[in-house]
Amino acid sequence: MTQTNKSLFRFLVLILLVSSFNSCAEKKGKEEEKAPDEKASQEIKAPANIISLEQADSIYTNYSKHRAAVIERYETQERAPQENFEASRFVDFDYDSLKNYIAYVDQEAKKAGVKKVTKLRLYFANYPDKDEFPNGKKVVHKRQNSIFMLPTLDMEGVNYGFFIGSDGKAELISNWKTQMEKGMGVYTNSENKAYAGFVPANAPMDANLQESKSLTLNYGGSGPPPKTDFQ
Repeated sequence: MTQTNKSLFRFLVLILLVSSFNSCAEKKGKEEEKAPDEKASQEIKAPANIISLEQADSIYTNYSKHRAAVIERYETQERAPQENFEASRFVDFDYDSLKNYIAYVDQEAKKAGVKKVTKLRLYFANYPDKDEFPNGKKVVHKRQNSIFMLPTLDMEGVNYGFFIGSDGKAELISNWKTQMEKGMGVYTNSENKAYAGFVPANAPMDANLQESKSLTLNYGGSGPPPKTDFQ
């Protein structure tokens, strides 16, 4: 091979190496740029318990006929005949507040040693016919139905609502309720350690919890049906 051919050969090899390196670097760069987009574009499948608008309208109409009408009749004929009353048909919560609530529950549950939050349990409720709750917060919708929600954990195959005890560990609400009924404000955990001193029966409920931390959410917006939905 002549000197000229050798130089040409070296030049071609160098060109191939540079091209190969640039191609690999470009491919890697594209993959790194593409990865987040691919992750972000992964579609979430519809939950199995999504219902159709027809079904939603049907069960809403059932509530209006068989529940709301009965509530309004009771409130206006038996409880307070002198007052007008329209039964609430919905409860809503700010979307970002709900996401923050779930994040807060996850945070506190993890710190309390809960392996997994199993459910968010919604309880039906009814606001008092008073100006204020025991904790002094204003009652905005007197006598109206509402909901409150709380997280649950699994214990031997059963889901129990829980809160955070004053020692930072998860405690069952059912245990707290039993102690409130039996001990007039004294709450003890499973080790029979007192979590509150003797509290008078007329003391605000929040006082009974002392340093414990509730994870129960309420104070959503409620009222007659939105005129833009199932009307």
